[in-house]
Amino acid sequence: MKAYVMLALLLFTTAAAPSAAPAPSAVRTLPAVSAAVPAPAAWSWPLAPRPAVLRPFDPPPQPWLSGHRGVDLRAASDGGPVTAPESGTVSFVGVVVDRPVITIDHGNGLRSSFEPVRSPLKKGVYVAKGAVVGTLVAGHCGRSPCVHWGVRRGEEYLNPLSFILDLRPSVLLPLKGSGEPGG
Repeated sequence: MKAYVMLALLLFTTAAAPSAAPAPSAVRTLPAVSAAVPAPAAWSWPLAPRPAVLRPFDPPPQPWLSGHRGVDLRAASDGGPVTAPESGTVSFVGVVVDRPVITIDHGNGLRSSFEPVRSPLKKGVYVAKGAVVGTLVAGHCGRSPCVHWGVRRGEEYLNPLSFILDLRPSVLLPLKGSGEPGG
């Protein structure tokens, strides 16, 4: 109720105020938005068609604890192409433990890694968004063909889905006449 009264007062006083331009000292400039984080839905899926998420991002509470530092995406089949979700430069191609891995540096400290993906590319090669960067190898998700996709900024793991989907929470507002006093 108090929120409705405050909103009404704010709207009334704003509407009733004269339309004179504010004094220069009253004008605030908002800080520029950093380009280090892409806007929601700026990247693309590394598999086509749009894959199902088999295992979601589940970061550990501490860096040294176990967790899932990426997402596992269902592929149409083993041996299929994996594409760059955003343009960048290949920063690693090789085997980690027993899996082939490719890592792409997207700039601004952001890196994507894909496993198990065999790639003919070499370190230092530029890849465009959507370009094939390798071939999915069997074995990561048992019988289900899948790719593990991880994204890091520096040493911090990020949810890869936040670069292709809008994961912001939905905000529900009350409807007029919803039973609230004054509504």
